Amino acid sequence: MQIDHASIEAHLGIAENELLDHLGELIKADAREFAPKDTGTLAASIDHEVDDQVLRVGSNLDRAIWMEEGTKPHVIRPKNARALFWPGAEHPWALVNHPGTMAQPFLRPALWIRREAA
Repeated sequence: MQIDHASIEAHLGIAENELLDHLGELIKADAREFAPKDTGTLAASIDHEVDDQVLRVGSNLDRAIWMEEGTKPHVIRPKNARALFWPGAEHPWALVNHPGTMAQPFLRPALWIRREAA
């Protein structure tokens, strides 16, 4: 009897990718549920992909990491204008001292949920 290791590895790789894709769907659904819903844009941006037995779940939005981890107090300066202004501001500002943002984790809690094998 001869064992075809290459065939076994090929089939295992396919099965692993299918399992990771299923797991990715579950994690994505939970991350979307846990994401802050101010506009729904962040939740809608969460997706997953499987590539060669590697699962990635995340968002392509720059602010996703700020929501997940929060931000420290920081200064905001204008980039394309001489001053900052927004509706309700008393006047244009040369800079704004932002107090920071509290973390609102949504990816890590979705990742760490205990799941049963399907």
